[in-house]
Amino acid sequence: MTGKIKKHLSADPVMKELLQTVTVEIPERPGNIYEALLRAIVGQQLSGKAAATIYSRFLDRYAGVVPEPSVLRSEEIDDLRSAGLSRQKASYLLNVAAYFENNSHLIADYHELSDEDIIQELTSIKGVGRWTVEMILMFTLNRPDVFPVDDLGIRNAMLKHYSLREEGRELKRKMVEIAEQWRPYRSYASYVLWRSLDQK
Repeated sequence: MTGKIKKHLSADPVMKELLQTVTVEIPERPGNIYEALLRAIVGQQLSGKAAATIYSRFLDRYAGVVPEPSVLRSEEIDDLRSAGLSRQKASYLLNVAAYFENNSHLIADYHELSDEDIIQELTSIKGVGRWTVEMILMFTLNRPDVFPVDDLGIRNAMLKHYSLREEGRELKRKMVEIAEQWRPYRSYASYVLWRSLDQK
């Protein structure tokens, strides 16, 4: 995180205090969106260890490499389930494969699209939700200004550090309102909030 970003975020007194105690190294994982979506679907509602195990078993079916969309799309759901996937997740993987097989021309264009355009595009795939795409924007496309308001960790960190008492829609509205001051670096503020939860 650059000094410029830290200075900008430090205009928020709470964020300034967090930056004094939280070390943030932003992961640079330049991106294959197709692979990131497959990994995200496999990992839904699983611990990190369980997700890694099942994803490894999934890749073992293809000699340890990510299958091309056309290869994955030709699979049967019951065959994919042998890797430990639920029927629903297996069907979602096939949906992702079908999308990328039919829209391969779009892959190179994602870097030209806005965050919201990418969210709208990828959530058209059944099984892919907004939060999943927000994680891809942050960790695969390295977009600097994403605020995943529905993320449980972000919510818990903001409840704690900003002493929020609101609930439901009002809580979300308040979180978005606070996050406005972090633009255009809301992704970095989110990293700080996540890391703050690791602090004793």
